Amino acid sequence: MKQVVHTDQAPKAIGPYSQAIKAGPLVFTAGQIAISPSTGSLIEGDVAAQTKQVLENLKAIVEAAGTKLSNAVKVTVYLTQTDHYASMNEIYAQYFTQQPPARTTIFIGTLPMGALVEIDVIAGL
Repeated sequence: MKQVVHTDQAPKAIGPYSQAIKAGPLVFTAGQIAISPSTGSLIEGDVAAQTKQVLENLKAIVEAAGTKLSNAVKVTVYLTQTDHYASMNEIYAQYFTQQPPARTTIFIGTLPMGALVEIDVIAGL
């Protein structure tokens, strides 16, 4: 059985998908880009600023599902440029300070709305 997760503290979906789904003991988030929940627009700034906004969006979503980022077990990061890896990692490390989740980083040509980074999370409840 699955349950849709929604919060106004994170951006509304920009397509036919849910912010997250709870299924059994896990929460699966949709990929998040650096959209401001208050404006619905991509924030301005470099990959560090965008990574911070993405992780804040994800934090709000997993908290609405009844868990927290520190319970993440798997993260997938999508970056548009290889030279953004170090800056993304610097911000990412601030959110996952102990027992970081398994992670895959994929370099991709483009992301929606011209975003520089997209991240999705699987977290335990």
